[in-house]
Amino acid sequence: MLPFSQFDADGRLRHLITLEGLSGEQIRELLDRAQTHLRRPGEPPARSRALADVTVANIFTEPSTRTRSSFELAARRLGADVLNLEIQLSSRVKGETVLDTIYTLQSMAVDVFVVRDAEPGVGQYVAEHVAEHVSVLSAGEAHLSHPTQGLLDALTILQYKGGFRDLVVAVVGDVRHSRVARSAHQVFTALEVGELRLVAPDALMPDPGEMPGARRCATLEEGIAHADVIMMLRIQKERMAQAAIPDAHDYFARWGLNKQRLKLARPEAIVMHPGPMNREVEIASDVADGPHSVIRQQVTNGVAVRMAVLETVIASRHQRRGGR
Repeated sequence: MLPFSQFDADGRLRHLITLEGLSGEQIRELLDRAQTHLRRPGEPPARSRALADVTVANIFTEPSTRTRSSFELAARRLGADVLNLEIQLSSRVKGETVLDTIYTLQSMAVDVFVVRDAEPGVGQYVAEHVAEHVSVLSAGEAHLSHPTQGLLDALTILQYKGGFRDLVVAVVGDVRHSRVARSAHQVFTALEVGELRLVAPDALMPDPGEMPGARRCATLEEGIAHADVIMMLRIQKERMAQAAIPDAHDYFARWGLNKQRLKLARPEAIVMHPGPMNREVEIASDVADGPHSVIRQQVTNGVAVRMAVLETVIASRHQRRGGR
């Protein structure tokens, strides 16, 4: 069997499971396409018939608000039929395998599977077994990757900073268990960001050798000093014990981003968060809602990026078939 590839035989994107292996040029093409789907606040959203006669199935085994909603809106605004599968109600509860579920839906003419699963490797496994005309997109895989989140984060930075080469980007919090952080590393490496910093307690840092090229910072103050971009990560209560932090109050005292600490960054720094936020735990409300925050723009960009990815894989399918 040939090694798994996200690209078809002609080098066109067919699946998106990870950003690993995408070139800076390929990422920029996706970002450029996403830009075409953005509108000013208050204007009607961008719509097209690019996915007319296409069926998209969203299969989420973990709770999600932003990612699932934005994939659904993206598909519908491109004219697709959309099926949302509540996995706890599906046949998997009765003992049906992942592939049984996929093949059943494929037989109903599903063209694109959007998959979020807590188990590593599920997205690729599905992609390796679907029909030639079907695409699989990851909506988040275990702790390993969240490719469309990486793309929307890159798009947000591009909008506010105009480029990447001279930027200092700090990723702060539970980096060790974060799929967002791993996709950030992949996308910012491909786009040749000036300096990528990982900022976390030692117990929440990734293993040595993982995320090569990033600078590791042991204190928040060191990590955000003169930073252009600060990306805060959600911290879960059970992870605090691993980092010898007794409670949320103590975490905020040591690792939370507040107005005073934000002054260490560059005056024009932007603050990001993938959501959902723990206010007054990893980020103060007056920072999350303040003038440096671009968190709401990230959400807006999520729909545009997912429209761009859906358009790209369907365009690739049409080209493989020789067009309509």
